[in-house]
Parts: sequence; C-alpha cells; structure tokens
Amino acid sequence: MHARSPPPPVVLGTSIATMGTRSVALVLVAAVLLQALLPASAAEGLVRIALKKRPIDENSRVAARLSGEEGARRLGLRGANSLGGGSGEGDIVALKNYMNAQYFGEIGIGTPPQKFTVIFDTGSSNLWVPSAKCYFSIACFFHSRYKSGQSSTYQKNGKPAAIQYGTGSIAGFFSEDSVTVGDLVVKDQEFIEATKEPGLTFMVAKFDGILGLGFQEISVGDAVPVWYKMVEQGLVSDPVFSFWFNRHSDEGEGGEIVFGGMDPSHYKGNHTYVPVSQKGYWQFEMGDVLIGGKTTGFCASGCSAIADSGTSLLAGPTAIITEINEKIGATGVVSQECKTVVSQYGQQILDLLLAETQPSKICSQVGLCTFDGKHGVSAGIKSVVDDEAGESNGLQSGPMCNACEMAVVWMQNQLAQNKTQDLILNYINQLCDKLPSPMGESSVDCGSLASMPEISFTIGGKKFALKPEQYILKVGEGAAAQCISGFTAMDIPPPRGPLWILGDVFMGAYHTVFDYGKMRVGFAKSA
Repeated sequence: MHARSPPPPVVLGTSIATMGTRSVALVLVAAVLLQALLPASAAEGLVRIALKKRPIDENSRVAARLSGEEGARRLGLRGANSLGGGSGEGDIVALKNYMNAQYFGEIGIGTPPQKFTVIFDTGSSNLWVPSAKCYFSIACFFHSRYKSGQSSTYQKNGKPAAIQYGTGSIAGFFSEDSVTVGDLVVKDQEFIEATKEPGLTFMVAKFDGILGLGFQEISVGDAVPVWYKMVEQGLVSDPVFSFWFNRHSDEGEGGEIVFGGMDPSHYKGNHTYVPVSQKGYWQFEMGDVLIGGKTTGFCASGCSAIADSGTSLLAGPTAIITEINEKIGATGVVSQECKTVVSQYGQQILDLLLAETQPSKICSQVGLCTFDGKHGVSAGIKSVVDDEAGESNGLQSGPMCNACEMAVVWMQNQLAQNKTQDLILNYINQLCDKLPSPMGESSVDCGSLASMPEISFTIGGKKFALKPEQYILKVGEGAAAQCISGFTAMDIPPPRGPLWILGDVFMGAYHTVFDYGKMRVGFAKSA
C-alpha cells in the first residue's frame, strides 16, 4: 500500500508575473467553458429558423384545386400546368400554387417586431405580408396584418407592386422596415404590404406571407431580397443557407433553415454540388430520370431543374409524369387527343423513328406541329425563339402537337428497350389513359406502396433516388386516409425547358445547400 503524497504547500505570496499567467489561464478556461455552454448555432456562427410542419388537409386540397382552376382561367393555360415559353423571368412564379404547402417559419417586421408566419421560398424573391390597409380582401382579415404606425423603424416607400401567382395575384405597395429572422435584424428591408389577396383560396392558407430566397433577377420592383441584405450587412459569416425538412414528423417540428452554413447533423455523407446555370431561380442542369432503374429517355441529353422550397410537390414534363403515373398505378385522365395520335399516326411515327429521322422533326413531318428549327410548335403560331423582343408571345403548343411530341418520347424509350411494334403501340395507348389530372393531383392506392418503383434523378453525375414512401403523400388518417402522388405535370418548352421543379418532396429526402458565394446548389441524403 502506497503512502499518500502530501498536499502541495499553500503559497500565500505570488509574483505579479505568476498572477498574470494564472489570469490568462483562467480567461482561457472561461472561454472554453462558455463555448461549450453556448448553443451550437451561436458557437458555429449559424442562424437557425425552426420550421413547423402541418399535414395536408382536405381544406388545403380543395383550395389547391380551386386556385389551380383560377390560375388556368387567368393564364389561359391547359390545367395551369403548361407555360408558354415566354422569356420573362417571372413566368414560373406565375405557376406557383402554395395551397398544399406544409412548411412554415416565423419572422418579425418592425420595431417592436410584428410576427408573421411565412413560407421561405427559394422559387421567388420578394417578401410580402398582408397590410393593415387591406380593407376589401376577406383573406386579409384571417391573417396577421402589418401596421406601419406601430413601428418606430418604418420608412414610407409607396411604390405600387403586384405579383402574379398560379393562385392569383397579390397587389399592394412597397414599404421599408427592419425584418427579424431568428436572432438577426435586417435593417431597411424593402417589402410589399399586400392590400389585395386573390379569391377565397387564401382564406384557408396556413401562412400570412412569403419570404423569397431567390435571386434579385426575378424580384418584382427590383427589390433587394432579404438574403442579399443579410449578406451585405454582415449578419452571416458565410454566404450559404441550407434547408432540412424533417420528413419523419407528421406535425410540429418540421425542420430548420440554417443561415450562414449548414448543420452536419442534418445530413449523411458528402454533398454533390452543381453550378447555378441561370440566375433568377436556383436553377441547374440535370441528367436522366429513371423509373425503377430504367431510363425514361426524356432528359438523357439534359434538362434544367430548380430547387424550390416554395413548391410542395415535384413538377416535371407531362411525358415523364405520365410514365410515372402508369408505373405507380395512379389515376389519370383519358386524353382523346393522345388516343387519336396513336391510332391515326402511331405507325407513321414509329416508321420515322426506325428510319432514324431527327425526333424533334417527326411531329412536323406528320403535320401535327410546325418545326421552327429547334423544336415543334403548333401550326400558325410563331415561336418565342424568333421573338426578337424577347417577350412572351403566348406560345402554347396545341393538344395534338403536345400529344404527338409525348408519343415520340415514349416510343423512343420503348424502342431503346427492344420492344416489338405491337407492344409499343399498345403501351402508348395505355399511357393515354394515365395523363396527369389537369390540376396536378393523382390518387394512388395506399396499400400498393411496396410494389411501387424508385424514381431517380441524375444530378452532378450521381443518382438521387426517391422511394415510394418519400414521393407519396398521405392525406388524413386511418380508414379515411387517401394517398396522392407527389409528382405533378408542368410543361415548359425550350428555350427554358424542359424543366423540373424539385419541391419539398425532393428536398425532404435530400438536404439542400444554397451556396450564394460559389453560385452552386448541393444535395446530400437527409439525416
């Protein structure tokens, strides 16, 4: 047994130098302890905004359907899911339908802060909330309204503003005030006080307004976006923000937006980054789309895509969404135009493909489209590509031309799989029964998820797969539960399209980084 060492002698006298050394040591220890006690976000220089998740309910579905119909009538589009190729940057914003949105966060405007629930939307660039001066839109009275007279930091602007969405237009005027996002206070932020909100659909909306996180290029009134101001005012250490949606939570804590970087606990592995190909939206180039590991052929030579937190579903070209519908057993709508094309022109289209005719010229050769040098357009309608003014001219392919171009894509894909001509024509005829609902919502059997295929997207040379439980949305509970496909159709022709909009269905499965400093978007599997 060892004898204990005697305690060190207590030294009462200490030199000034020794005291200085100990003081420095104590300060260092205190700093380390403080760092350990601080929340991770403060220690890392990150600003976190908690997101609430609310389930899609029947009211939201009805509102989405009604607002989609409103948009269809207003924009003169087929089911509000086709865009006529205009080159105006706001075109895609005009198709946005927020009624099925599930993820919301809270901000404050003014001093003291007036609280608003907003959608943090990477697919638009303006901040707007209802105004106390909104007297004649019933929807305004169901939401928080900004009262400029109660803010000591309010600055009058007064410039008129209007934004056209698929859900209708909001109109009002610009004002300036401080905007509180988490612990950050963005000073002198320009935003829209909405004095008009569309129809009755916004009455059931679960949010007050929208905070856009897109680029200034698509900002109405050229207003500087909130995110730009955060960077300019030095409020974030790194010009990066990231989204994590908690898809495991049915309701309540729905995830986080992290401004100034990303949280490693939100993702697994490394991010795959792709450069922003066109500023405005967070747009990038995407490769082939696969159903159950097999190519659809439509994007094999490349498509554009947008990472859009303000879109709840995943939108893509009707030709591919129809193939997905067929494979997952989704209900669709019968297209007589499609059936007519198959019965009257199917064999001729097949013969032209087998003769190695350029696919983009086939529909013009059979007389259903005209060819403008790049792609087929409806006969008698000038292509937007030739529009020297660069403005939208209302180009919209006719239904027979659309059906023909889809048939060409489907037949190409089947020929690549060495299917016989009879099998191909029968399969294309079946697809004509599976076209997506004009309002973009297709029902599926909740009991069939196990037999549904994975749907994969090629980004940066890597396959990003979605499993059925990730792309099927459940509405309601128990015996009353209904399942809807997370895929919706939207056709945007060249030069901007074909285009995919990767909304919350995709961003829920893959943690998404928006790197403003390096102009790139990154994806990694969500934790």
